[in-house]
Amino acid sequence: MPYALSTTVSRPYADVVEATRSALADQGFGVLTEIDLAATLKAKIDAHIAPQVILGACRPPLAHAAVQAEPSIGLLLPCNVVVRAVDEGSTLVEAMDPAIMVTLTGNPTLEAVAADARTRLTAALDALSA
Repeated sequence: MPYALSTTVSRPYADVVEATRSALADQGFGVLTEIDLAATLKAKIDAHIAPQVILGACRPPLAHAAVQAEPSIGLLLPCNVVVRAVDEGSTLVEAMDPAIMVTLTGNPTLEAVAADARTRLTAALDALSA
């Protein structure tokens, strides 16, 4: 089962990271956490990977509705969005498909929340390619 929504953008990594933050904000998401995976792996185990950041995006009304429907849903929050350099001129942006919340929990009450989150994340990804 696919678990990611994704788009490849023909722009440099640093530009796409900032554009992704903006696109998420336009859809009502704030970035609560940020992990520079490349820097972390370099610092901790001297591993080298392409530039990559994990943005923990959250839209509070959706998070609240999800917690109301499934108290343990915090295990799957926030919505992770990964921005990864593919090469000098292209960048991959991926978001976990919120439908996974429904699949993993088996709770149909989450369907509306997941659908709203999916629509907003898809719009954010689409904006990056426009």
